[in-house]
Amino acid sequence: MTIEPGKTPSLRHEWKHQINPQEDLVLSQRLRKLFPRDGNAGPDGAYRVTSLYFDTPYDSALREKLDGVNRREKFRLRYYGTDLSFLRLEKKYKVNGLCGKRSARLTREQAERLLDGDARFLLDTGDALLLELYSKIQGQGLRPKTIVRYDREAFLYAPGNVRITLDRDIRTGLGSVDFLNSGVFCVRAAGPGTVLEVKYDAFLPEIVRMAVQVPGRRAAACSKYALCRRLD
Repeated sequence: MTIEPGKTPSLRHEWKHQINPQEDLVLSQRLRKLFPRDGNAGPDGAYRVTSLYFDTPYDSALREKLDGVNRREKFRLRYYGTDLSFLRLEKKYKVNGLCGKRSARLTREQAERLLDGDARFLLDTGDALLLELYSKIQGQGLRPKTIVRYDREAFLYAPGNVRITLDRDIRTGLGSVDFLNSGVFCVRAAGPGTVLEVKYDAFLPEIVRMAVQVPGRRAAACSKYALCRRLD
């Protein structure tokens, strides 16, 4: 894993697990009474997230996730809703159980070039993350692998910088085909259910801890990327 020289990564706690529709219904109603929603949500309180994950020919990111490797990373392209004017490259990394993320903006033209296999423009951007992506495309064979799409309802709580998300209707498309077509149909990656995630800085406030409790459920490794790769 590469961290930009001279910068200390901002690492956060993260735990997640899958819940069934009945648990989702009870939990979401509780959260709506306690916490404000993400300001970017639509009228129904949710928004769509579409990501394209990169991996090596040997599926290094997938294997490291499944094997629980202590230091690992994933690269992805992402946009929200149907707005292709805001495209972002993200690198998500985990160290000693803590998570961090770095990001860089891309134009649609740049994204199209990248998906067409032309990564040379990354060298001219001067952005450290985009340069790192170019290095790993050339050195590790990093390539677009899988589309992951879902509908997210997010809640915020300022103390502890807490973010609670409910990700529903997880779907996938193989490769990079139609990633930039926001209306394309994607195959359902899992049965009915929701992925609950809680992210926070140094501490988790007790009000949040109590609010997100689901009887009989324990936090477990749950990756939407890994769920979608099961359909390969």
